[in-house]
Amino acid sequence: MTAMRENHGKNYNLRDEIKAYWSARAEKFDLSPGHEIFSEDERQAWLALIEKHLGKGNGRAALDLASGTAVISHLMDDAGFKVTGLDWSETMLALARAKAKQRGRDISFRVADAENTMEPDASYDVIVTRHLVWTLVDPTAAFTEWMRVLKPGGKLLVVDGDFVNVGFSEKLVKKLAAWLEKIGVLKKEPSHAPPEMAGKHEEILSQVHFSRGARADDVAALLRHAGFEAVMIDHDLKKIHRAQARHLSFFKATARGLQHRYAICATKPL
Repeated sequence: MTAMRENHGKNYNLRDEIKAYWSARAEKFDLSPGHEIFSEDERQAWLALIEKHLGKGNGRAALDLASGTAVISHLMDDAGFKVTGLDWSETMLALARAKAKQRGRDISFRVADAENTMEPDASYDVIVTRHLVWTLVDPTAAFTEWMRVLKPGGKLLVVDGDFVNVGFSEKLVKKLAAWLEKIGVLKKEPSHAPPEMAGKHEEILSQVHFSRGARADDVAALLRHAGFEAVMIDHDLKKIHRAQARHLSFFKATARGLQHRYAICATKPL
């Protein structure tokens, strides 16, 4: 049993650990490229990806799962969808509501578990998630739940990646960057995660379903098993990554470009 679980009693489980981790990350979440959007080029690249897979919004109902500080919710709103954001972290949602108010956006936010949304049956035209699937404790239950709340013919867009398996090239880039930092040639990049959370990410990752990495083919297979049709894997996220790279160091941008990142679009049968 982990120290965190011991501190919160025997009923404190992995889902609570995940909630606590992201709540602790909330304050500085938007400071990181790849979390918030820092350029119009990146915003347009995201909008192109959304339209490619989900089409025009035209006021259709969209559910942003694990909405965090509402970066994707705002993109969906830009694309013309009527957006509801769900997140398990009240801290994240407080920031999301403040951001929406500041920008004058009509987006609803509610506290909910992505694996048990409590939303009505067949109530959404589309569902979108970013960097959620790799954290799921029970993806089969989650995908079944998402199928339930989608309307017949509704679409799911998953944007995620395998952040566990590091290829040879990525390892080489990271080792070179670490060595250059060690000898003082390269300035160490600031971390936006609280120091006390060091190691917590790896501890949580070791316990989730995709602890060995959320590979696109494995996620797609589970979606098909849950009943989704027309499951398509899209690895062409280059425009998004190029735009993000302008706000990252050369080595970090290079390493990110070598990672197994993808979008998956799937459809609920009619």
